[in-house]
Amino acid sequence: MKFFQVGGSVRDELLGFRPKDRDWVVINSSPNEMEQNGFKPIGKDFPVFLHPDTNEEYALARTERKSGVGYKGFKFYFDSTVTLEEDLQRRDFTINAIAKDQNGKIIDPYNGRQDLKNKTFRHTSPAFSEDPLRLLRFARFKSYEQLHDFKLHKTTEVFFDKIVSSGELANLSAERVWIETKKSLENKHTENFFKIIMQYKIASPWFSNLNSIACDGLLPEMKWADMQRINGFKLSQLLPIPKSFQKILDCLKQVIEMIESKDPKEKIYLIEKMNIHRNYEIFKDIQQLFFLQEHQQYLQSIYDSVMAIDFSVLAEVDTSDVSYKKQLLYYEALQNML
Repeated sequence: MKFFQVGGSVRDELLGFRPKDRDWVVINSSPNEMEQNGFKPIGKDFPVFLHPDTNEEYALARTERKSGVGYKGFKFYFDSTVTLEEDLQRRDFTINAIAKDQNGKIIDPYNGRQDLKNKTFRHTSPAFSEDPLRLLRFARFKSYEQLHDFKLHKTTEVFFDKIVSSGELANLSAERVWIETKKSLENKHTENFFKIIMQYKIASPWFSNLNSIACDGLLPEMKWADMQRINGFKLSQLLPIPKSFQKILDCLKQVIEMIESKDPKEKIYLIEKMNIHRNYEIFKDIQQLFFLQEHQQYLQSIYDSVMAIDFSVLAEVDTSDVSYKKQLLYYEALQNML
């Protein structure tokens, strides 16, 4: 058996970036031989193994053939006769189809290094159009610091159009779409992810309400909340949003509703509902969003006033009067700001 480092880690090393993780391809081997050498099988659709020492992923070289719809509609073929070049050919872009052997020698059958030099995304083979997920992967790649200024090769644009017209984007799972979205939110150039979706008209059905872009904030959750805000909180109702993302989104809605309220009594109710004591750090992060710049001092005054309230006095109040007394404490603390 022979091992080759492949994919994004080789690409990033050639660009001078330290890869987050490394993937490997194994040729001239079999599942039995891998297990006999201590590798732990984890793949469901094709043989993927974890290295017994590094825990990095090692996959047997394979080819694939379209057999259905969506990114899972493929049949995989793997045995000891599949070559490294055949395995690399099934990959999306030439810059991701570069390998490195254990001696550091670069294997580049599809001229990926030249495309790295030219800052170009170019398809490895016409089979690119068979996998609709590749459009979202491209959008995600554009959010990377090392790839954000790369351009799509004109010949590859034809395959983008083919995928869009096929309607297969709708066959992707909501979970898979969210994975690509979340990874993009974690990168420096998140705005590029959404720009690509708009530019190549791949918003339907997952981002059908995408009309504007605003990705302020450092946290992925904050960027997502800002994107929702700029799109009327209707950006995507089909994706499985984690609780941590929904929490910040709800807090942002509360801040906006409170600012827009003109009724002092309603405003106090909304501030109480915000539970600033419990969610102080979240509201502090929200306060820094660019669109709230003119309200930052006002918000800070509210936060400071609420945090200064001594709620311990409620312990001495009759249970039936706690709610009224609590509202009174809020009013006394905030009356000069309403």
